[in-house]
Amino acid sequence: MTRPYVDKLLTGKVKRLGDAHAEDRMDRLWETGMFKSESDDRIWLGDAGFVEDEVADNKNHGGPEKAVFAYPKEHYFYWQKDLELNSIGIGAMGENLSLDNADEFTICIGDTYQFGESIIQVAQPRQPCWKPARRFRIMDFALRIQNSGRTGWYFRVLQEGYAEAGLELELLERPYPHWTIAACNEVMHFNKEDLKAADELASCELLAYSWKNTLNKRLKGKSSSVEKRVFGPNKV
Repeated sequence: MTRPYVDKLLTGKVKRLGDAHAEDRMDRLWETGMFKSESDDRIWLGDAGFVEDEVADNKNHGGPEKAVFAYPKEHYFYWQKDLELNSIGIGAMGENLSLDNADEFTICIGDTYQFGESIIQVAQPRQPCWKPARRFRIMDFALRIQNSGRTGWYFRVLQEGYAEAGLELELLERPYPHWTIAACNEVMHFNKEDLKAADELASCELLAYSWKNTLNKRLKGKSSSVEKRVFGPNKV
């Protein structure tokens, strides 16, 4: 099996953009940590992420189960065509790791990898929010990401250490080979009536708590809307 390869490592600080008094919601004040820059250095990876990285919204981003955001490099060919936007490329999603030889069909919940000195473990698919839409001024961009299945995923950090670009990820353990990122996205976003699958996924020990919580609410008959997440302050 070809190993995932870290083509780029990216980090960034929080930026404050826009005008609080702008009439167009897309131009209003917002904060984001999604603008990342490539680094060729060895960077310390702690349990909350890379030491040189920041997130703006600590409630919905970052934390132990979203410590590292990975995104397949090849997806940008799709987005350039779909959005008719040649300028979109590596780093546009706010990823920390731009990966080759990995996608949502080959990465599974609980996959545990050696990454430099660190050990990282797949915790959940990414659920895109309204900020990529604001960045590229495409109102439904988050929905397009979600519906395309090209979401990327998050790692938790099991062992801290230095890591860098240009390394392969060595698979140490794969406890849930049937729960690929693609399969998780299907359960969460498309096959919402399949409660058996929701129960099975929610029972996956290494799935992030936020995903378990959403699925358990579904099992109790409580539905949730994605409107606030995907449109946020961009839309009335």
